[in-house]
Amino acid sequence: MSESATVNVAEERASQPVGSKLTGRVALVTGGTRGIGAAISEELASQGATVAAGFSGNVERADQFARDFADRFSAPVSTHRGNVASPDDCRRVINEVLEQHGRLDILINNAGITIDKTILKLTDDDWRKVLDVNLSGAFFLSQAVLGHMVERGSGRIINVSSIIGEMGNIGQANYAASKSGLFGLTKTFAREAAFLLERSGKLNEGSIGVTVNTVTPGYTLTEMVAAVPEKVLDRIKMQIPLRRLGRPEEVARIVGFLAADDSSYITGQVWGVNGGMDM
Repeated sequence: MSESATVNVAEERASQPVGSKLTGRVALVTGGTRGIGAAISEELASQGATVAAGFSGNVERADQFARDFADRFSAPVSTHRGNVASPDDCRRVINEVLEQHGRLDILINNAGITIDKTILKLTDDDWRKVLDVNLSGAFFLSQAVLGHMVERGSGRIINVSSIIGEMGNIGQANYAASKSGLFGLTKTFAREAAFLLERSGKLNEGSIGVTVNTVTPGYTLTEMVAAVPEKVLDRIKMQIPLRRLGRPEEVARIVGFLAADDSSYITGQVWGVNGGMDM
């Protein structure tokens, strides 16, 4: 997709009327100021949610994101700096959002990193860093918010995995393991959330419950993918039945769907958004 086409998509989304499916809800999106995370933040705000966007290092970029966001959406936005590889930072950010907004209804575990090397060249540190951010970070953030959601009797946790977690990929053993690990984490959190709600007497016919699901994007047009040489991208597209890369907003729409009250009967599931690549 060309830069102008990307801009046109963004302008089209900005002009769409604001919905109300998530009015009154507060959502924390880790890695929420760029790429797929930014598209998710925008999707949730377009449905009325208050967005707390997490970021790791670039304060200037996060501030610019917040200014641009405030110009486009009437829903409030806040930014929160933290390292999801740190359990203490995970707990601090959750508490920060709760203190600032008074509640936290939706957690999107989107933050992730890659350190790509073939297996024989991977160092111990390469392995640990990717697992700590992509998998352990999702665990510690979800653990920190689960009690609050159970106490309220409602909540949504949505993990952003990857098609690489399903298919594997040369040079990405650490990344594939971390993203595959989210599948087991999702299903276990989903079962325990339902168990805790039942034990506390908060499961009934009218309950929207606490659900936990995973979205697995395929190759999606982000800054990282846009930097890949064109010939390599052409080879990738030939492996995709729809013969194109995904767009961040296409992933975001599924996240928005799963975050809504009407999706209360969907939990412990893995949703692929990959152009049919894993058929």
